[in-house]
Amino acid sequence: MKMKVPPALVMLIFGGFMYVLDRFLPVGEFDFFGKHWLMMVLFGLGIAVILISVIQFVIKKTTTDPLNPSKASELVTNGIYNFTRNPMYLGMLLFLLAYGLHLGNAFNTLVAAGFVSYMNHFQIKPEEEALKKVFGQEYNIYCKLTRRWF
Repeated sequence: MKMKVPPALVMLIFGGFMYVLDRFLPVGEFDFFGKHWLMMVLFGLGIAVILISVIQFVIKKTTTDPLNPSKASELVTNGIYNFTRNPMYLGMLLFLLAYGLHLGNAFNTLVAAGFVSYMNHFQIKPEEEALKKVFGQEYNIYCKLTRRWF
């Protein structure tokens, strides 16, 4: 793999960018009725998505280590993985969106989009290459049937 930065650390770094942007950018502040509830829903969905995906990996007795996808012993394609190939990263994106709502700066959506771009380029594509080597045609078919994010 190209990068050896744990995805959770990447999420925290992008969260830090959100905080700095909110504190030093004099425009973009917003508030609306229900913002708190939407934030809580996104945060709760993020937790649920990550927990469900990790539980599925544990049940299949395969690795959850994002830095060593070549150690995967089984391709998980059912449950939540029937809808997204990267639910753990989707959960992290939901956390960032919830945090962006908490901060209340509209420009933080650009930081969340940057997280998606970074993850696609530096984490997901190298993971996909490794998984293609391990699972071959089975993984190629899975990629055609299931979207990368949602």
